[in-house]
Amino acid sequence: MKKKSILEKYPIISIIVPILIFAFFFAVRPPFTQDDLKSVFQEEWQAYKKDKPNFTGGLAMQILSPRGNYFLTSDMESNVTNNSRFRIASISKIFTASGIMLLQERGLLNIDDKITDNIPGTNITYLPDEPNYNLPYKKDITIRMLLMHRAGIFDMANDAIPNNQYTANKPYLNDSYIQYIQRSDPKHTFTFEELIGVNSNNQLSYWAPGTNYHYSNTGYVILGKIIERVSGQSYSDFITKEFLVPGKMVDSKVVFDGSDQSLPEPFTKGYVWANGQTEEVTISNLSANVAEGSIYSTPIELANWSKKFFSGQAGLSKETVKQMMDGAARNDDLNSTYGLGIVYIPGWGYGHSGAHEGYLSNMIYNPDNQTTYVIYTNMWNLSKGVDSIKAELLTMTDIAAKVLQKMGY
Repeated sequence: MKKKSILEKYPIISIIVPILIFAFFFAVRPPFTQDDLKSVFQEEWQAYKKDKPNFTGGLAMQILSPRGNYFLTSDMESNVTNNSRFRIASISKIFTASGIMLLQERGLLNIDDKITDNIPGTNITYLPDEPNYNLPYKKDITIRMLLMHRAGIFDMANDAIPNNQYTANKPYLNDSYIQYIQRSDPKHTFTFEELIGVNSNNQLSYWAPGTNYHYSNTGYVILGKIIERVSGQSYSDFITKEFLVPGKMVDSKVVFDGSDQSLPEPFTKGYVWANGQTEEVTISNLSANVAEGSIYSTPIELANWSKKFFSGQAGLSKETVKQMMDGAARNDDLNSTYGLGIVYIPGWGYGHSGAHEGYLSNMIYNPDNQTTYVIYTNMWNLSKGVDSIKAELLTMTDIAAKVLQKMGY
């Protein structure tokens, strides 16, 4: 006698199985498509550009989420993919902060030490006891204050050199020191000692450490020097060895040489828009931005690293990452949400933005829904100076919100 099949023995299975398959398919299948997301993304970017003649820049976004991974572009050149390099600018600060926190995990420094203290177990101070490191209020500055932009460090990357008794006869008075040097030497390689020395020799400071908040690129330059002193390696070698290589960021690099000004293929060209005209600015000397903004990467590599980092899988423990995140979310007494190298955006999550001439970006991780995104444009809107750049970044954030809303977040 022919043996009965399972379905013949238990005919109800023939009903249940299709139902389960049907239910599983529609439960997992997201209520949107790549084209749906692309449509929202492109419509919003076109709306931003519509009253800007010759504004040819594009927008790109890499999303990693439980509901799928997507890469979207609008008006980018046809060869731009999620493997195309771009300058991540101040997003680099998360790597610097991570380097500091990794050294703390290893017992090689303490972020609550003063920068005049000795490195644990040595008779070597965090910063050299030399004239170029004679910063104002030096004995009152802690490493934590530098991480949180509370040390009052003058930011020479963004502010012109002010007039005081030390700067009165300097040729770069009322000018950007960095731009002043580059005008006569475009390939000049800036060093930590040189940049910190400008602040020290001219006694430049905003206020006493710990009394207020002021974003300072130069503060992170100091952290770069501390990483070198503690690790015994160059900043670029340390970050590459500890984060880029383990993170499989093979298309990313810490730029430190003034002559290393181009991006290797494939890359996204950078532009600025002012007075109704567009100018390409891809070529750039990043040596003055080491430790605060000199890394280039790709959307997919940066998003993947961000996902691992905030999950405690990028070299730092979950406890340390949580400490960095908590420092941002709870840091409101000085009207700042900047923690230990991380910015907290209520309702959005944690991350950092980046702005270097021709490139504007944002990297965000939301622990509530485990979504990560990297969004960037290759066009600076300089029609109203810094204000229009800030407005452009807000527009990008709004576009990202609408895309994620379409995904059900």
